[in-house]
Amino acid sequence: MRLLRLPPSRRVWIFDLDNTLHDARVHIFPSMHLQINAWLKRNLGLDEEGANLLRQGYWRRYGTTLHGLMRHHGTDPREFLWQTHQFPDIDRMVVYDNALRHALQRLQGRKLLFSNAPRHYVDAVLRAMRLHRYFDSVYTIESTRFRPKPAYAGFHVLMRAYHLDAHRCAFVDDSLDNLRAAKRLGMSTVWVSPRMLRPSFVDLRVGSMIELPRLAFRYCV
Repeated sequence: MRLLRLPPSRRVWIFDLDNTLHDARVHIFPSMHLQINAWLKRNLGLDEEGANLLRQGYWRRYGTTLHGLMRHHGTDPREFLWQTHQFPDIDRMVVYDNALRHALQRLQGRKLLFSNAPRHYVDAVLRAMRLHRYFDSVYTIESTRFRPKPAYAGFHVLMRAYHLDAHRCAFVDDSLDNLRAAKRLGMSTVWVSPRMLRPSFVDLRVGSMIELPRLAFRYCV
């Protein structure tokens, strides 16, 4: 990775949140899908099957269900995000490895968080994992004016806001679409995935974030 040829003071690590720093598949995403389906049924008059199809279709096409709802239904994004991201028992729901804090500490350089989720949810997850102090800045869907990854617009807003040079950045995410966009912008890319096949636009694949410091510095310097 080109990033690792730079002195630590010039490195920038940009991390996704869900399924990158924690496993949202166990509790968070199932609950979120139920909340989104309930919103779709309540506001668009859909049945359960219709809500599932619309949610999944917009997510595949636009990166988030919200983007499709804004584009085709004029949905108020703040109201939607507040109503569909309520997790009163989030401390129990967040699944993560306690060694994550040590892994982040070992990665020298500036660290940013870039999530398609809303700020109130991102802050709650970071509090549950006690990770706030490891990040210099937190960037959420509101920060991108509700233009989610993998759209380039959100990346450009982030890079302008923090005066980032893409060649100094490593983008860490579980989504191949997001990684492809980051690579086209000139960033190094780290894919967090249990899958072994590594696409050409991925510089490094790790099974979990815990592996990143060891593998990055062993194989990529």
